[in-house]
Amino acid sequence: MKNSILNLVGGVLVLSFTACQMDQTEEIEGPTLVEKTTNMGPSNLMARINNVGKDGKEIFDVVEDQPNPPGGLQGWNAFLKNNLSYPQEAKTNGVEGTVIVVFTVNSDGSISNPEILRGIGGGADEEAIRLVSQSPNWKPGYQDGIAVNTRMRLPIRFKLSESNLEMANNKL
Repeated sequence: MKNSILNLVGGVLVLSFTACQMDQTEEIEGPTLVEKTTNMGPSNLMARINNVGKDGKEIFDVVEDQPNPPGGLQGWNAFLKNNLSYPQEAKTNGVEGTVIVVFTVNSDGSISNPEILRGIGGGADEEAIRLVSQSPNWKPGYQDGIAVNTRMRLPIRFKLSESNLEMANNKL
């Protein structure tokens, strides 16, 4: 009886692990700067519970026409270049990698609820949140010709220049 229960539990665990997959997304060069944490006020908490955007309507994960930052990918890269500040702690410790930020592009193009899906520490996660939060309004996603709230996953790559990496290694 005990072995049957263990086999059943083990089978359930295997099913739950094999059902989880992570999307492969293209990496975008450059770090980002955003507020350290997101607010968890009553309206944000209720939006997450109800899975609705700030307009009270559904948040789509997949839409016919995806949201885009102002100026498209070139505009986003320019925004990162002009606004990104590589965190000092990350520089000092030689922290590099890709932070993945999840956020909602609302039907009016505004950004809300940025959160870290995968972080690297050293202040880079907070910088990524800050940048996404301060981003100008995006072109919203469209479904059936109507602007809708769309959940986005955005990779932001933090990479030190060779001189910064050498300085970090010399301090170790």
